[in-house]
Amino acid sequence: MKEKVANNIARLYGQIADACEEFDRDTDDITVVAVTKRQPVHFIQMAVAAGLHNIGESRVQETEQKIKELGQIARFHMVGHLQTNKVKKAVQLFDVIQSVDTLKLAEEINKQAGEAKLDIECLIEVNCSGETQKFGIAPDDCLDLIKKVHPMSNISLAGLMTIAPNTDDEEAVRAAFHRCYELFKQGQDIVGENFDTLSMGMTNDFRLAIAEGSTMIRVGTALFGPRQAI
Repeated sequence: MKEKVANNIARLYGQIADACEEFDRDTDDITVVAVTKRQPVHFIQMAVAAGLHNIGESRVQETEQKIKELGQIARFHMVGHLQTNKVKKAVQLFDVIQSVDTLKLAEEINKQAGEAKLDIECLIEVNCSGETQKFGIAPDDCLDLIKKVHPMSNISLAGLMTIAPNTDDEEAVRAAFHRCYELFKQGQDIVGENFDTLSMGMTNDFRLAIAEGSTMIRVGTALFGPRQAI
């Protein structure tokens, strides 16, 4: 399995390089978050050993168990929906929370991070697909939320995250990514140069995300295969 994951990582970086060449991007500008939700802990160890130091998880309890076993061997990203009642634990586990989509959630993160004397890197999740089953703030409300979160003393607002629409229509996917990119550039005008992370693109669509300006892709299946019951 270790060899298979290593081969998958090599293949992924080759695909990233191809996309960057095709769309005139620099490979150094693309960060890979290895998504290990519902995968065993040894997959995290393999990813880190192979040089992937950003790990994506989506459940607080699962992440807590993994970190207890492994220690803080990587930068852990919360990439799933975060409930306010899980924030106190989340700010102690995660280095980055990518799924801030309401002012209420941001305020709770800021409060709990302050009490823990922590500074938490956060991304605002934007629902650029318009799909009602997806979380994320509406694009029209995104800039207002940026303006309200940016001054918070215990949050470092670093950028935006989005999930593409569930479709094979590449034009629709690119349109959603492009909308998020436009908001990202407007966010930079508000926050400044530290607003530098645009997290969009997963296993099936990261090529299109790179085309539209992504700086961070979240990849699980391409590295580890289907999620497992753990």
